[in-house]
Amino acid sequence: MEVKLALTSATALDTEALILLETEGSVRPDLQKALASSYASGEIKGKFLEFTLVHGVPGFKATRILVSGTGQPGKLTEAGMAKLAGAAIRFLKGKGLRNAAMALEGDFSTAGFVEAAARGAVTGNWEPDYLRTVREDLPRPIEKITIVASGTGLESALERGQIVGEAANVARDIAVEPPNLLTPLALADRARAVAAANGLTIDVLDRDRMQQLGMGALLGVAMGSAQPPALIVLSYKPATATSGSHLALIGKGVTFDTGGISIKPADGMEKMKYDMAAGAAAIGAMQAIARLKPSVAVTALIPAVENMPGSRAQRPGDIVTSLSGKTVEVLNTDAEGRLILCDAITYAKQLGCTHLVDAATLTGAIAVALGQVRAGVFSNDEELAAKWLAASETAGEPMWRMPLDEEYREQLKSVYADIQNIGTRWGGACTAAMFLKEFAGDTPWVHVDVAGTAWLDEAKAWLAKGPTAVPLGSFVNLVMTWK
Repeated sequence: MEVKLALTSATALDTEALILLETEGSVRPDLQKALASSYASGEIKGKFLEFTLVHGVPGFKATRILVSGTGQPGKLTEAGMAKLAGAAIRFLKGKGLRNAAMALEGDFSTAGFVEAAARGAVTGNWEPDYLRTVREDLPRPIEKITIVASGTGLESALERGQIVGEAANVARDIAVEPPNLLTPLALADRARAVAAANGLTIDVLDRDRMQQLGMGALLGVAMGSAQPPALIVLSYKPATATSGSHLALIGKGVTFDTGGISIKPADGMEKMKYDMAAGAAAIGAMQAIARLKPSVAVTALIPAVENMPGSRAQRPGDIVTSLSGKTVEVLNTDAEGRLILCDAITYAKQLGCTHLVDAATLTGAIAVALGQVRAGVFSNDEELAAKWLAASETAGEPMWRMPLDEEYREQLKSVYADIQNIGTRWGGACTAAMFLKEFAGDTPWVHVDVAGTAWLDEAKAWLAKGPTAVPLGSFVNLVMTWK
């Protein structure tokens, strides 16, 4: 999608559809006469995500006007603007249009709203249907969106929004691929393509290198699959660093999760291709980071495996030795994400990373606790947790801080090893996070469980069904605001 900024008057813009914003309880003077009956009947109320499409409005060059509700006065946030822009684009796609414009006037003509509108329009235009061969019934994408606004710093804001939106779509392109096509090595190839296109450094550790290093936890998960594992390491180094920090963004990359020997129920197992969604978000975030050029070093690590119940598969009761040297008793092979992440966390520390953020579709327990509304956040460091929650709020990726009381560690005590990989059914998201905390040690660390928010089972008004790219926006915001 082409995204442009126009400083002209909205009335003079020649476009197939012009998106105009209407606040709840008000009447736009430029539409009052032409749409008097629509306002009088209550068809146009200005409620958030309410859309009314009208043709041939006097005083406007645009062929159509899409009156778009922003909700109550002063309540629309930048995250809400991204949703509004995405929903408007998706509404217009169904009308067979090729170009559109969105007017941001008055209080909405700011850099923050311009950035959000550009990001939302780009992500709203995405669809998961690239493998469909019969396409006559599918909505065609909008080819061009023009943001109409006036003010300072808007060009760079528009560019930021487009960069983050395009990165989110890259992550969604990767996450939606079927598991027969997106194997661990194919995921590594996708990361190589992103690295080559954006000037990133990439290193992909194969099975032999991981064995030499001693990544027994990660390799144990991969034993049951014919597909080789990979540890993908993408690195960004700023031209001039203003901070001595080195951030690690770690994303779980299980390209398909059967549960292994502790096999999952057949019903819904096809969704388990999304178990690498956080890894895809880390790859997409690195594309955005490379283009936005922050002044802090960032390394993304994506441990990529397929969890299968093959004849060589890891068994419940096995004990593996992790890269840290700690031994882990595997009581359930479906608790595999924490096993691959613990070695990635240790490796990030060995690479010199000073702050760690890992994200994973880790537990069904977090979805039970928080539903599909918020991701769960766990941390051993108050300052890093505060930075992360602020970054997620600005990104419009709602999250909630969860507890890490020492009592959760009691559930992970093992008679035969240093730690076991599951506790009881109670507090499952907390015990999973406590397992990872063991390997983070004293390094400032945040764990984000996105099992409930990384995938939409049904489309939203502003986003297609399928991967959401959460927590890509939070990754990028954390890095771009780092001090």
